[in-house]
Amino acid sequence: MNDTHKLVSDLSEQVSRLVRDELRLAKMELTQKGKRAGFGAGLFGAAGMAAFFGGAALVAAVIMLLALVMPGWLAAAIVAVVLFIAAAVLGLTGKSQVKRVGPPVPSETIASVKADIDLVKEKARR
Repeated sequence: MNDTHKLVSDLSEQVSRLVRDELRLAKMELTQKGKRAGFGAGLFGAAGMAAFFGGAALVAAVIMLLALVMPGWLAAAIVAVVLFIAAAVLGLTGKSQVKRVGPPVPSETIASVKADIDLVKEKARR
């Protein structure tokens, strides 16, 4: 009876330690993925800022320069198209960064837990 009690106690302790370790691993993995996602989101913000400030600072000067050789309305339209293209490029770059991160799932931890479960099942069969 004493040996059984010790085995159950040891099993409980080992399972608790295993769960704590797996949770710690999941937290680290999600933190790393969150940082990468934050970088991609920052690029989205940069795209918006570049579109706004770039448009505000350069539109007038470029329109005035182009207006020397073409009507003002045409100069304004050309500048607007160029600024929107720049914003689209920055936005797509940010989107690709966010996609690279993948879903916020701790895949390494899940694989580790599955391996642990398989090991426990194998040991239980013996």
